[in-house]
Amino acid sequence: MHLADAVESMNLKHVVITVVNRDDLPDSGAAHYKACIDEVHKRSPELTLELLCSDLAGDLVALELLLEDSPLRVFAHNVECVPSLDRRVRDHRASFEQSINILKHAKLVRPDIITKTSLMVGVGETDEQISEALELIRAANVDLVTIGQYLAPSEKHLKIDRYPDPDMYDTWAQEAIELGFSGVACGPLVRSSYKAGLLYRKTYDPNNQETLPGAYVRVQERIPEHQLINNNIHTEVMS
Repeated sequence: MHLADAVESMNLKHVVITVVNRDDLPDSGAAHYKACIDEVHKRSPELTLELLCSDLAGDLVALELLLEDSPLRVFAHNVECVPSLDRRVRDHRASFEQSINILKHAKLVRPDIITKTSLMVGVGETDEQISEALELIRAANVDLVTIGQYLAPSEKHLKIDRYPDPDMYDTWAQEAIELGFSGVACGPLVRSSYKAGLLYRKTYDPNNQETLPGAYVRVQERIPEHQLINNNIHTEVMS
């Protein structure tokens, strides 16, 4: 109720609901998340809803419960880093493989829902590993991806390994589109929920002229079926 009250008072177009890890609950919080989403939608049916979810401890049954008849437009879960850095970067209970399985299953049970994930750079990876990770993510049928610079919250956290050249984000954005992602936002200050509603709108309207400051943004052009020559035709839109 409190969440629905807050959302209703903000006069928003798009809402990202972010969860905390509830591994103390048998379903990792799936039923509670579902109830929150349903209440927000009931109170503000005009909003597009996005959930930035945990990996639900890899529980696919809990995921199915969460997504069943859900009004969600976007289901997001972050892989965080390239596979080889799981142990260095992520909680020991999480992994790239487990995250990919959640994203893949979400698309399987709800093909109408957009799936989305995010990668951090500057935690020890190489440019080539980012490209390889993008291939693995797209192979899981993920629709949207964001890439941004890791910034250490404090001196006690993981040290920043590097600051990639800003032009590299443009390269990754181009790679993502060529791999078949519907939309991508890349930039040093980009985060998984950065201008999430805007990225959602641009993905479904390539003529949208809104801008995402500080980010390379590309989306696939929606071409009428009768104009398609092959499935690889696309146009990039950058802002």
